[in-house]
Amino acid sequence: MSAGTPSVPGAAGVRGGRVAGGAHGPERLRALTAIVLDALEDAAPARGGPLPAGGPEAVARRTRALCAPVLPEEGVGAEAALTDVVRAAAEGAADPADPSCVAHLHCPPLAVAVAADLAGAALNPSMDSWDQAPAAGVIEELTTAALARLVHPAAPAPDALITSGGTESNLVALLLARERAAPGALRVVTGANAHHSVHRAAWMLGLPAPAVVACRDGRMDPAALDHVLTGLAGQAGAPLLVVATAGTTDEGRIDPLAEIARIAGRHGARFHVDAAYGGPLLFSARLAPQLAGLERADSVTFDLHKLGWQPVAAGVLTVADTATLAPLALRTGYLNADDDTEAGLPDLLGRSIRTTRRPDALKMAVTFRALGRRGLAALVEHCVRTAHAFGRAVDEHPALRRRPGEIGISTVLFRPAAADTLPDEAGDAVVAAVRRTLLAEGRAVLGRAVAEDGDGRGRLWLKATLLHPDAATADLLPLLDLVTEAAARAAAGAPAERAGNGAPADRAGGGDRAEPAAGTAAADRRPSEAPAAEDAELPAPERLSP
Repeated sequence: MSAGTPSVPGAAGVRGGRVAGGAHGPERLRALTAIVLDALEDAAPARGGPLPAGGPEAVARRTRALCAPVLPEEGVGAEAALTDVVRAAAEGAADPADPSCVAHLHCPPLAVAVAADLAGAALNPSMDSWDQAPAAGVIEELTTAALARLVHPAAPAPDALITSGGTESNLVALLLARERAAPGALRVVTGANAHHSVHRAAWMLGLPAPAVVACRDGRMDPAALDHVLTGLAGQAGAPLLVVATAGTTDEGRIDPLAEIARIAGRHGARFHVDAAYGGPLLFSARLAPQLAGLERADSVTFDLHKLGWQPVAAGVLTVADTATLAPLALRTGYLNADDDTEAGLPDLLGRSIRTTRRPDALKMAVTFRALGRRGLAALVEHCVRTAHAFGRAVDEHPALRRRPGEIGISTVLFRPAAADTLPDEAGDAVVAAVRRTLLAEGRAVLGRAVAEDGDGRGRLWLKATLLHPDAATADLLPLLDLVTEAAARAAAGAPAERAGNGAPADRAGGGDRAEPAAGTAAADRRPSEAPAAEDAELPAPERLSP
């Protein structure tokens, strides 16, 4: 290089030591990551359970002691800041990797996915133009193509978008259906079991409130759907979108998709399925039949930060025909100028309703490559098996009662039998108190759901959503004792009188519940006697119509 030639700056020549990328970034990142890993390693024993004890005020007090002030006049340095803030976050976390953290569709992410997410964060590609994400754009294209073909195997031109999760996927699905329906006013028809994001999306898009279809046993009733669509069809031929659910949040129920698809087709309605929870059943040849009819959907919500073990966010929206995505096309000179696109630079802007977005496909691609479809299927099947084994353990426990009916995907609803000896409102109060007591003590994170009981009445249940890819049934059995103990304390303070309807036979449990034998409480059961989730046969595919 001559003296008159200006140097060309590059990552290899920058030695600031502050950034994560470039030639010297990984060295700095390695040292800082060690601090993070040490904090994570120390957090679980310091926390002592799946949740920090003491409730919101105690957690806030401990967190503020380590993190405040967040914006000091003078910085404390990277090492000290990481030590304090990560320690606070980790010790004060709800840990989905703990077998007693089962309240929500909140999965423990796979280590390989988290490692890939770190690489994505360090490289920091922005997925809105090729010159910010040259290779990441290709990885996203490969990932979305694989998922689109998985969901729509017979479609001639399927496609998929990466989203932030089910809420965004449902919003975009309704947006695309609205644009296709223009100039008519789209009418959305969905089950009473639908996720709240469907209603919120209709509101955000200025659509009429969705028509709600009655459900039976937590699933959309096809006869009721037919009736609703017949009524709407008479309203000047309004364009229609039917939204079904494959894996409800509260019960894990799957709507009768094939029958719904047939009815929607007969009425000329488009068909969207919110399979944010149940979609990954498609990885398993043994479980995929539960989603029969999904392939007939025009669009499908498919999340991988639920039954896919990815760090948040990892949402997907698939479409049967890539032409459906045309309304998302947008031109802006600094990202996808016409002449750049004509010269061969890929256009990424129309792949999302967001502009700047993370390379979330990177962690998905690494996971898919690492495990393959068979490996993913094995994890999904494990969670389903474990849920059924856990359900059997509840059935055998004399102090607990499972909600009558089938287990939905990997969700088990149950409640203390002591709650059934009380009037309905008082019994539900005991169930709620059990959950809050265990949360406050940091001993268990159980969800809650109101669902129909065997006598047709809605009651409050504890909810265990089992998403841990490694936890066996024996790891989950202590939950039963925790619930029983907390229920005894809660019931002791409840009204003593019994309800007039007591605890009749149709409230005693599912139709397949056996009377418990003496001495079968979880406290008396040795680990070797626990139901073996790994050896249990997979359940028969769920019945797809009520």
